[in-house]
Amino acid sequence: MLTRPPSWQRLSELARNPLQAFALSRNNVELWANLLIITFAVVFMLWKGATFAVTLGTVFAIWAMLSVSLNLVVGFTGLLSIGHIGFFGVGAYTVAILTSTTAYENLRTGAIPTFGWPFFAALPVAAIAAGLVALLVGIAFNRFRDDIYVLVSFGFAIISFNVFLNLRGITRGAFGIHDVARPQIGSWVFDTELELMLMAMALMVIVVGISWFIVSSSFGRVLTAIREDEQVAEVFGYHASHYKLAVWVISAMMAGVAGGMFSSWTTFIDPNSFILLESVLLVSIVILGGLATIWGSLLGALAFVLLEEGMRFLPFLPQEYVGQARQVVLGILLVLLMVFRPQGLVGRYKL
Repeated sequence: MLTRPPSWQRLSELARNPLQAFALSRNNVELWANLLIITFAVVFMLWKGATFAVTLGTVFAIWAMLSVSLNLVVGFTGLLSIGHIGFFGVGAYTVAILTSTTAYENLRTGAIPTFGWPFFAALPVAAIAAGLVALLVGIAFNRFRDDIYVLVSFGFAIISFNVFLNLRGITRGAFGIHDVARPQIGSWVFDTELELMLMAMALMVIVVGISWFIVSSSFGRVLTAIREDEQVAEVFGYHASHYKLAVWVISAMMAGVAGGMFSSWTTFIDPNSFILLESVLLVSIVILGGLATIWGSLLGALAFVLLEEGMRFLPFLPQEYVGQARQVVLGILLVLLMVFRPQGLVGRYKL
């Protein structure tokens, strides 16, 4: 009886026969998507230099944490949520409020509570705060499904923005919060772009590791079963509402960590960073990279960051139209994906 050769033997065979390798890879969309995006990323960073590449890496790490966490809800559980940016904002504002110390412009805007916490003490609180908010809204969301679920999550994103804007006694409203503390260990302050990028990458690795553990476990297999048919999962004794609430809270806590890193990196936040458009862009990243795959979320985040930053350097595009052009290009890409590849670039599940 013939057995399938080990993968390394198969790769060796393909290496000795380039024509066969090309024939097999010609229709492999996933392979070409990976090669194209990663190659463009390397060329783009070499072209713009090390300083720009470091900043790009920080932005990528923050968006990657967000997209991986949202994919747990959208891709692996089948719940299309538009409100994830609200948890991102909760984490960002928690770190900003707990770490900011300066009494700036008090006569103009009024003082807000200041605590002077270090970043590493505030970050776990940010994750817990995002998780508690998710728990409260998730209990209400669990009674909704499908289109209604999308609408109520849409409403949560709008409510979150208005809370950030109008709760002036805590968030300073439209004036935002300045002087958010940078990460610090003893006398070592993470105040260079390289150190901040490494910090963001370390947090991204933790988020990706936790996500991989979840989807590889029996818990993750139940989430997949709920995505495929919630009623069947209930028949086998799984309380789908409990699992959905659990992954919703875990996902929100990851978004809170990303928000805390974001506020510390920028050292300033205001409500405009958490508008509904950002939430729509986040869902687009998840769909673009691929549903129900962690690597797809990373690839989608990388593609989005390259699109966002790369279009600023197009010589024929005036700077005042860059933002609108990004949205147009991303919209066209999503339409093409929905028509020709609804599961995304490397996804396994069709929305």
